[in-house]
Amino acid sequence: MNLSTIWTRIKQHPLSRVGPGLVTGVADDDPSGIVTYSQAGAQFGLNMLWTMPFAYPLMSTIQVLCARIGRVTGRGLSANMKLAFPPAVLIILVSILLIANVLNIAADIAAMGEVAQLVTGVNWHIMTGVFVLFTLLLQILIPYRHYVFFLKWLSLSLLAYGAVLFTVHVPWGDVIWSTFFPSFPMNADSAAVVVGVFGTTISPYLFFWQASQEVEDMNMRHEKSLLKDVDEPGKLEIHSELRRISWDTWSGMLYSNVAAYCIILATAVTLDVAGIRDINTAAEAASALRPLAGEFAFLLFALGILGVGLMGVPVLAGSAAYALSEVFGWRSSLEDTAKQASKFYLIIALSVLGALAIQYSPISPMKALFWSAVLNGVVAVPLMVAIMILSSSTSVMGPHVATRSMKIFGWLATAFMAIAAIYMFIA
Repeated sequence: MNLSTIWTRIKQHPLSRVGPGLVTGVADDDPSGIVTYSQAGAQFGLNMLWTMPFAYPLMSTIQVLCARIGRVTGRGLSANMKLAFPPAVLIILVSILLIANVLNIAADIAAMGEVAQLVTGVNWHIMTGVFVLFTLLLQILIPYRHYVFFLKWLSLSLLAYGAVLFTVHVPWGDVIWSTFFPSFPMNADSAAVVVGVFGTTISPYLFFWQASQEVEDMNMRHEKSLLKDVDEPGKLEIHSELRRISWDTWSGMLYSNVAAYCIILATAVTLDVAGIRDINTAAEAASALRPLAGEFAFLLFALGILGVGLMGVPVLAGSAAYALSEVFGWRSSLEDTAKQASKFYLIIALSVLGALAIQYSPISPMKALFWSAVLNGVVAVPLMVAIMILSSSTSVMGPHVATRSMKIFGWLATAFMAIAAIYMFIA
C-alpha cells in the first residue's frame, strides 16, 4: 500500500468529516484547563463534578452562536464586530485577547515541557522548545485542509482521561449523588474554584476560533455564505447546514465536557482521597497520580496533557491571528501560504515565540496562567454581549437569527460569566 492510498483512506475516515466543533471542544481542555480541573478534584473531591453538566448547555450555546455567525455571514467574529461596533472598542478587546492568549500559551507550553520531562527525562526547557517549533511548523508549512486532520486525530488524546478511571477505584454511587447533590462550604476558596472552572470552560479564544473555522470550512468546500444562498431550492440545504452546526458543536462540547468531568473525577478519587489538596501545575497532577494509581494511569494522564497541548496551542495562536487580522482587514487563512498571508502568520509566530520567551523571564508559568485568567475574565463578558447582539440582529444574520432557547441560554451564560468576573475582582 503506497502513501497516496493511505492518505486517501485517512481522508475518507468518518473523523475527517467532523466539523470545527470537535477541534474547538478539545482545545477547551488545554493543559492550563487540566490544572484547573485537577485542582477542583483534588481540593473538593466529588463535589465539583456538578460544574460540568451545569456548564454544558451554556458553553455549547455560545459556541453554536459563534459558529452560526461565521457560517451565515461568511466572516469571522472580529470582521462582524468591526461592522457593528466602534473600531476603538474592538481594538481594545482584541488586544486584551492577544495578551491573554500569549500568557495562556506560555502556561500551556510550560506544562507540556514539564510533563514531557517526567516521561522522557529530557530537560523541560528543551522539550518546550521542541513543542513550540513543532506547532509553528505545523501551522505555517501545512495547508489547513491537511492540518485540520492532525487536529482531529489529536482529539483522541482526551480519551486518556476516561481510560484513567479504569485504573482506579471509583465509587459510582457517590459520584452520581455528588454530581446532582454536591456538598461543599460556600466560602472564598470554593467560589474561586467555581469561577476558575467556568472561566476555563467558556474561553474567549474559542469564540474567534470556531467562527473563523466555519469560514475556513466554507471556503474549502467552495460554498457561499448562507446569507447569499437565498434561492428557494437552497432552503433545505440551509436548514441542513444549521442543523449540522448545532450537532457538530453540541457533540464537540459534550466530548470536552465529559473529558473535564473525568479529570475532576480521576483526581477526586486519587489525590483528594490521599489528602493531596493543592495542585499548581499539570506536571504535579500527573506525578501525584504515579504512586497512587500506578504507572499506567500516570502515563495516560501525561500523554493526554501532551496531546491536548499540541491541539490547544495552535488554537490559541490561531484565534489571536484571526481576530487581529480581521480588525485590520489583513488576509487571514490557514489555507493560505505564509507568503500570501504574511501578517496573519507573523501574529501566530509572535504569539508562540512570545510565550516561549516568558519561559526564560522572571514571570512564572503559574503567574502567566493567573494573568491570563484575569484578562479572559475582563474580555469574556463584553465579547459575549457582542455575540448575543450580533446573533440576534436581522441586519447581520438575516432570517437565521438565534432561536429563543439560544437567547435564553446565551444570556444566562453571559450573566453567569459577568458574576464570575465581578467576583474575581472583589474577592
